[in-house]
Amino acid sequence: MSEIQKFYKDKTMLLTGGSGFLGKVTIEKLLRITEVKRIYVLIRAKNGQEIKDRLVAWESDPVFEILLKTQPKAMQRVAPIQGDCQEPDLGLGAEDRKLLIEEVQLVLHGAATVRFTEPLHIALAINTRAARLMLQLAKQMQRLEAFVHISTAYSNCVVEKIEEKFYPEHLNCSANQVLELNEWLESELIDNMAPALMGKYPNTYTYTKALAEQVIQREAGDIPLCVYRPGVIIASYKEPMAGWIDNLYGPIAVLYGVAFGVLRITRLNVKAQAGIVPVDYASSMALATVWQTAIDAKPPGDPVIYNFTPSEENLITWGGFRDRAQNLVNNYPLTKMMWCPFLHCTTTPWLFRLVAYFYHLVPGYAIDVVLRLRGKKPRMIKLYDKIHKNINVLAPFVDTTWKFDTSNTQRLWKRMSSLDQNLFDFNMRGLNWDDYFRQALYGIRIYLGKEQPTSIVRGKKILFRFLVLHRILQLTLCSGAAALLWSLLKVVSSF
Repeated sequence: MSEIQKFYKDKTMLLTGGSGFLGKVTIEKLLRITEVKRIYVLIRAKNGQEIKDRLVAWESDPVFEILLKTQPKAMQRVAPIQGDCQEPDLGLGAEDRKLLIEEVQLVLHGAATVRFTEPLHIALAINTRAARLMLQLAKQMQRLEAFVHISTAYSNCVVEKIEEKFYPEHLNCSANQVLELNEWLESELIDNMAPALMGKYPNTYTYTKALAEQVIQREAGDIPLCVYRPGVIIASYKEPMAGWIDNLYGPIAVLYGVAFGVLRITRLNVKAQAGIVPVDYASSMALATVWQTAIDAKPPGDPVIYNFTPSEENLITWGGFRDRAQNLVNNYPLTKMMWCPFLHCTTTPWLFRLVAYFYHLVPGYAIDVVLRLRGKKPRMIKLYDKIHKNINVLAPFVDTTWKFDTSNTQRLWKRMSSLDQNLFDFNMRGLNWDDYFRQALYGIRIYLGKEQPTSIVRGKKILFRFLVLHRILQLTLCSGAAALLWSLLKVVSSF
């Protein structure tokens, strides 16, 4: 048993955000690799489904499939706690609050709304106020050994070199002031004030995460605490299986749109560095920070911060992301594709709009007309409207290169034993990007595309047919353009 495994043995942990992408992978890792005694998961009823029913539904989630084959009763160590980080009191009942205060030793606070377009009043409640409420709860915990606040590497995206420190100077108003405004003003008014409050921050997500860090800096007190800032979290590399993902956020949405043959032009700086990290690496890093925070005496000054992004010795550009994805999409084609996958990139907004008109809107309107004639509901223009809005929202993050200091992260890695480095691998320096994309894209095809592993041959046949049609269309358009140009030249020469 490794040092970190010994640390987690018989521990009781509270995890928020457990139903999210990173949360599920973290729970699975804890149950599979450690002998943690109990994981309390803060979870709310959703879509008429009670919290216990939601937990039972996890057992059919592919992320827990390997775990439950080897440990059929593993989920008995997970206990749902009725709660909601959007509520003023975290939605906790008196008995549950008492239980947590008496039993919890470790806290991993990862609950957040990651929607860039979330109304400010909602983002403030979930991302900022909940951080304060979790801190207040942690200070009452009688057995607390470590508290880890999960932020984001882009919480301070208003500067291009991001060190492992706090940046309160970039906030127009303090977190206290903004939370007071959110408490006393109408939701609509606070949302209308968003541009003035946010200043240089590009969206409510990064802004409210920056405010949460100020709350941590000012109010942590003497509790053992650290801030963990992962980059853009993408599909798993190896654990619990290659390519597992359950959402269409960020760059994976671009990849998926290309694989379907729907997305053909996007705003992307191919030379900018991509701050992407596999979810299993992000999960291992989170668990390692909990261990490190607990075994270290609280240092004087501000809490320790860990930036987690690709290593300076092993960077990847968005162009590298695109090229690897494009090559492998052809090896693992979807049988449900609508056209031959390809992707052009530009950083020029007007050029994107012009090309999108011909690549997206013209085919979209044509498909919608056919759907109407067949008595079906048109959907392509509505889909493209959503795609274009998401592209514009993501544009600042795929057009800029940030430099991240990861000194604390590297020190943590070096402090781990070789056994722990193998069990809790988050070494971005040693990650093979080519192998990652080979493994991940195969899994994405299964878990996100809902394709059968045996359908690759059929997918390649469909891809070939679309490729032939694509070439015929290109030839037709080029021939038509040439004929039009020839006709114009003849008209001009006749004068």
